[in-house]
Formats: sequence, C-alpha cells, structure tokens
Amino acid sequence: MEGLKIYSEAGILALTKVREGEIKLGQKVRFVESLEDLLASTAKFVLLGIPEDIGVRANQGMGGAATTWEPALKALLNIQSTPFLDGEELLVLGHFEFADLADCHDPRAETGSVQLQQKVSEIDDMVFPVIQKIVGAGKVPILIGGGHNNAYPIIKGCSIGLNTAIDVINIDAHADLRPSNGRHSGNGFSYAIQDGFLNHYGIFGLQQNYNNEAILHTIHSSEYIHAVFFDDLLKSGQPVLSAWTGLLQKFDGVTGLELDLDSIANVLSSASGPSGFSLNEIRTLILAAEKKFAYLHVCEGAVNLSDGRQDQTTAKTIAYLISDFIKSQQ
Repeated sequence: MEGLKIYSEAGILALTKVREGEIKLGQKVRFVESLEDLLASTAKFVLLGIPEDIGVRANQGMGGAATTWEPALKALLNIQSTPFLDGEELLVLGHFEFADLADCHDPRAETGSVQLQQKVSEIDDMVFPVIQKIVGAGKVPILIGGGHNNAYPIIKGCSIGLNTAIDVINIDAHADLRPSNGRHSGNGFSYAIQDGFLNHYGIFGLQQNYNNEAILHTIHSSEYIHAVFFDDLLKSGQPVLSAWTGLLQKFDGVTGLELDLDSIANVLSSASGPSGFSLNEIRTLILAAEKKFAYLHVCEGAVNLSDGRQDQTTAKTIAYLISDFIKSQQ
C-alpha cells in the first residue's frame, strides 16, 4: 500500500528494551509481512501510526503532532507483559510515511493554505483503504496521530469496510465541525457527515470558549449530534463517569472512539490548555466503558511543538490510554 511502512519483528524488537527476568510487550506483539496476512492473525487489535501535522497546519494550528508516533510506540512496547495485558492481543502494523507531502508553504498565506488542504486530501486517500482492510479482517484499529483531520479517512475506511455508516464519540474540547471548504484538522467530522460515513456524533468535554457560534448552531440543530460540555460538568458537579455513561447509552450502533489530547489539561498538544480533564479521569472513562468500540484514534498530541515546547511524557500518556483501551475491550 502506497506510503505504508510495515514493521518487521526485528524492527519492533529494536524499539524494545529487553531485560533479563522480564518480558516486555514488544517481545509478545504480533506482526505481518503484508496487509493480506491480517486475516490469519490471531491478534484482535492493530496499531498504526499516522505521524503528520499537515492537517493541523492547514487549520492554522501549531505543528508538532508528527513527533508523537515513535516515542509513543516505544513507550507502549516497553510496558511489562503480564496477565493484565499480554501483548499477543496487539499487532503492530507500522506507520504511514509522508516525507513527500511535508514540504509545504506557510499556511497563513492563502496559496499555502490551499496547498496544505490538498495534501490533507492526499493523506485521506492513503489512509482510508488501509483502515478498510483492517476492519475487513475483523480487527479493531488503534491509531496514533497525527492531526484530527485523520478522523475522516478512519471513519470512511470503517464505514466502507463494515458496509454501514458508523457512530463516533469524540472526547475533545473542539467539535471539529468547521465548514467543508477544504480539508484540515477542524472539519473531519463535517466531511464524514456530509459524505454519509458518520451517522450519530457525540462530543464529550466540549469547551464553550473554543467553539464558534456557527458550530454551536450546528450541534443544537441536529438530532444526530450529542454534546456534553466540560463547562456544564464543572457547573453541575455531575460525576464525569456518570455523564460519560449517559452519553454512551445514546449509542447502540457500531461506534468509534476519538480522543483528542487537548481534552486533557496540560498535555502537550496542538491546542493544549490549562483546563480540561485529568489523565486519570480519561483513563477511568476508557477502563469503565462497557461498550465495545470499532476503533480508537488518539490524536493531536506532541512531544515537540513548532514553537519549541517539549514534553516527553506525552508518549507515556498515550501508552497508558492505549493499554487501558485494550484491557477494557477484550
């Protein structure tokens, strides 16, 4: 598949710190030589990296989401293999390579923005067929981004692979329902709805300060969009888990789970901020969810932002979230 680098066993072990007397996840995870081998694998979950920030920059955002994949993968592979999480449940497929797309103009200039939007559409066309293959093989994709623009090809790939429009719940401070006038990280769900791939859309943790009036109107005027505002949780004192359970009960179809790391306070991301859920609250939501999800997409996190900020703990944050997801979904 164009742009997809499939990992070998040797490549995975090279990222794993082997220690006598211990077994790490990287020593137990599965791998394949081609997408055609997915069907024969006994692993339920397939991990795939989408290391790019082109969609974020096309949305005039802060670059850096491309830096997360390898550190997060290393953090995950070096978790201990135990009866809680063995590692054999997970197949590490590989990552997309976007070197030919990365050299783009300044998104603040009109020509640069148009060019970046075109690059995002090219990424869409690379990503969705791989997702389609993964779900067609009966597996659950786990994606590490990358920008939230990749929600669109993920939803598209799942919808085509499963032959049905799907539902999605997005833990996010932003609805990402900007107009469908050129692809970027702020309109993936708009395109998915417009193209018939997304049916019901839930947003958990939406923040009043960072969604414009047009987006709020879209949410309130649609019977297919359900939002739980972070501000309302603060005001009401309703337990976060209770509100989460209430939202989950509205979704009885095939449902994907999106997790934008800007929903977690002080996690380095393209739109990080001081107010939001704690990491432990998000871990609780994932671990306590009784619903089985069609996929998990963790996006917008960074270990290095283009303004010079750095935080290596983002990788470990993602490793916690993915290991929690696998444990809760088995």
